[in-house]
Amino acid sequence: MNTRATYVGMAMAWVAMAGATMPAGVGASGGQAAAAAQTPGAQTQGAQAPAPPPTASTPATPATPPPARPTPPTRDPHTPGYVSAKELPDGTLPPPDADGNFIIGPTHAPAPEMTVRADVPQGTVHQLTMSSADSKIYPGIAREPGTFGVPDPADPAKLGVTTSHPAPYTRRVAVYVPKQYVPGTPAPFIVGADGPDQLLFTALDNLIAERRVPVMIAISIGNGSGDAQGSQRGLEYDTMSGRYAEFVETEVLPLVEKQCNVTLTKDPEGRATMGGSSGGSAALIMAWYHPEWYHRVLTYSGTYVNQQWPPSAETPHGAWEFHERLIPNSPKKPIRLWMEVGDRDLLNPNVMRDDMHDWVLANERMAAVLQAKGYRYQFLFVKNAGHTDRTVKQQTLPAALEWLWRGYPIDRATR
Repeated sequence: MNTRATYVGMAMAWVAMAGATMPAGVGASGGQAAAAAQTPGAQTQGAQAPAPPPTASTPATPATPPPARPTPPTRDPHTPGYVSAKELPDGTLPPPDADGNFIIGPTHAPAPEMTVRADVPQGTVHQLTMSSADSKIYPGIAREPGTFGVPDPADPAKLGVTTSHPAPYTRRVAVYVPKQYVPGTPAPFIVGADGPDQLLFTALDNLIAERRVPVMIAISIGNGSGDAQGSQRGLEYDTMSGRYAEFVETEVLPLVEKQCNVTLTKDPEGRATMGGSSGGSAALIMAWYHPEWYHRVLTYSGTYVNQQWPPSAETPHGAWEFHERLIPNSPKKPIRLWMEVGDRDLLNPNVMRDDMHDWVLANERMAAVLQAKGYRYQFLFVKNAGHTDRTVKQQTLPAALEWLWRGYPIDRATR
């Protein structure tokens, strides 16, 4: 999948299998899909790289507005089959040393650490750009606007996408360097999806000053544009392989070190990943396929569902495979995982009806298998919360980061 010809071949194969494309589809990843990818020179966060004009092999499909996504039902955290969880008083969070399952809500006041404070040292945020033309791993694809795909009549777990084609992109990378960092010192760091993430930077300013987390670099990487199957974002975040982690390791991290005058640790205990929706499943995928690089993972509304495209014979159900087969049937890996899901999280947001598109059930199943295998994890079922709910992130991110970095020395890379 590292050449443009390969992408064209995949799309043409799906044309043969699936026939006409269903217009007006909707992506399945929800709120995090406002991409940080930019057209060259663009200033507005979330702008998408334009698709190239249609060619003879990709006839134009009239763009039609996508149908409104149905409102997900409110799920009861005590539903039979869900994990047993401790319900906390409204407005409180689990302590930073507590593992297991918790229920919080229904109100979500921002944590004090989410406010910029004049008396706290402020980190520097460096803004970098990366072009698809320079990538050996991701030359770029896009799905035609107003199109989605068609489920395979012989297998509803497969989606035929016929309007995905090569397309360029430019992505932004925001790099937070705390005031306390000593240049030349190997620093722990966290890699975030769908950047830039100013909430993360604000939380780190305050948590580092309070010595509740180590002095760390934060690398907030914009996606390559689009959402879900057939898009560059979907290819990066939903593919069950080590490819995205390898892109970060070989193309992003060297650029960060060179341009931001930082040294990043090679110790996997000092490397974390985070994200929401498909960015959340990508965070776990990075650590799962490369545990020699990452041991700490934080996810909001993780897309642990069947969204991989192109499909894979090794993982035919995409990230649903994590709780269906991979975690239960694999030796325990050295991964520490914080997870959150909202009671109104996504349920069947697109045309697929394969019983593998319920975000609440997927995250509940994740908690169950993590518990059964003896993983260190903390899982929050959040009442009165939607998909990648911003108010929930503002309430929980500081405590989540403190839990995530539990056990790592605070004093490294400081001055």
